[in-house]
Amino acid sequence: MTGLVPIALIGASLAVAQTSPLVAILGEELDRNFRLLKEKADPAPYFISYAVNERHSYVVSATLGALTASEQSQGRHLDVSVRVGSPKLDNYHRITGERAQFATAVPLPLEDSPAAIKQRVWRETDRTYRLAAERLLKIRTQREVKVAEEDDSGDFSPQEPAVHIEAAGKLDFRPEEWAERVRKWSAEFARHKGILTSQVTVVAQRETKHFVSAEGARLQHGRGFARIIITARAKAGDGMDLVISENLDAEDVSGLPKDPAVRAAIERVAKDLAGLLKAPLVDPFAGPAILSGRAAAVFFHEIFGHRIEGHRQKDETEGQTFTKSVGAKVLPEFLSVVFDPTRRQFNGSDLNGSYLYDDEGVRAQPVTVVENGVLKTFLMSRSPVRGFDRSNGHGRRQPGAEVVSRQSNMFVEAAQKVSEARLRELLIEEVKRQKKPHGLYFREVTGGFTMTARAALQAFKVIPVVVYRVYPDGRPDELVRGADIVGTPLASFARILAASDRPEIFNGYCGAESGNVPVAAVAPSVLVSELEIQKKEKSLDRPPLLPPPVEEKP
Repeated sequence: MTGLVPIALIGASLAVAQTSPLVAILGEELDRNFRLLKEKADPAPYFISYAVNERHSYVVSATLGALTASEQSQGRHLDVSVRVGSPKLDNYHRITGERAQFATAVPLPLEDSPAAIKQRVWRETDRTYRLAAERLLKIRTQREVKVAEEDDSGDFSPQEPAVHIEAAGKLDFRPEEWAERVRKWSAEFARHKGILTSQVTVVAQRETKHFVSAEGARLQHGRGFARIIITARAKAGDGMDLVISENLDAEDVSGLPKDPAVRAAIERVAKDLAGLLKAPLVDPFAGPAILSGRAAAVFFHEIFGHRIEGHRQKDETEGQTFTKSVGAKVLPEFLSVVFDPTRRQFNGSDLNGSYLYDDEGVRAQPVTVVENGVLKTFLMSRSPVRGFDRSNGHGRRQPGAEVVSRQSNMFVEAAQKVSEARLRELLIEEVKRQKKPHGLYFREVTGGFTMTARAALQAFKVIPVVVYRVYPDGRPDELVRGADIVGTPLASFARILAASDRPEIFNGYCGAESGNVPVAAVAPSVLVSELEIQKKEKSLDRPPLLPPPVEEKP
């Protein structure tokens, strides 16, 4: 696999043998508006694109055997992009303290009515063009009084237009059947004491994306998403709020786990929460630790993945951790990192960061970002950075946001692997070598966040929920609570000592400048010579004074 793969023209003859009324309507109105603006407007646009996101979704929730929600939603939203000036300098150029924002996610009719749709598209194109022309004038004025930018690459890269029309998938969801299932599943929590609230939710959605551009791109493609969310909450005696959740994911509801697997997940959540209620509170600590595969996946996503997104290398308000590190060692030499949105599954499980085309109409492709510890490239949208002038299919956004380079499916691959048992032995050896009282094992995390701006601390936080102390003298592992992982990226990468032979998946949604986008990360467990934890914030409220209601037996 390679980083920058040229995109060949995908002609209409290679597209799926389908037609798309909506793409045809959008294409006709784009051609008309682009032609008229080129003739009459000053400055004239050199690029226009229309993106329509159509989403159909269901949500069904229950608690303790009673339904709490059963909702359906369906909608279409339009985002218009107009570029004036030239690919070297246009209205999307970043100016100090301000990012371009033209997209607004305008609602469109659900029916393929040419008159109704074209009316909305025409008005939004006119609005966006006026804002684009005004901003270009502001950019040109500011450049005359500001110092030269360090990265003088252009604002937009060339791209061969793709044509691919696939049939819009249908969401096959029977809310009555799923309501009965979540009622039964949620009732399982009634058997467990100490839980304040609990809930089981099923989410199912089908998303279809339509994209047309003045370059000739004509795309329609989609994806599904289904998730069972199991959540339970409690409050420790010292006021700390405790939350345990487990998500079971698939691309379609038909792929969701069957009843026994769901009940087993509910039992795990309840057991973990009961354990945390009795667990001691941690003190700040720095020492050897193992991150499970899921925990390591979040760790790499947060502290590494965001720092190799292309737009951050050009933005002078960013910390630019790796901007000048291409060709240099940034991770241990036994580790490689690949982003591959073309992979839909890993070991039989669906991956949430898969797609056919990104949100700029560029075909998805695998990108080897790190090979044997050495940084090779960045994740690129159509916004060039110095040394990388083409997209590699990672321009992404949610409706109403502007495209930037984002992560997809991340794969952390280890050339040297040990068994999980051997990794634990290495942890204990490291604990003894450092003469620490214990090490740590992070089994489950809920997510995390990182700061990449230059004005902020270059730090990260990963939020674990199931953490154990591992003792070198053979005592059983001890469940603890109240720990957050904190640190700085460069120091943390240098402390990775070993990786296991069992990768795990973390599916989720990532929030950043371009909104929430679906992602996945796959990683093995890793041993770190030193990981720092700090105390988690907690409430001062005590647990409820009144005992919980108990259903009286007849």
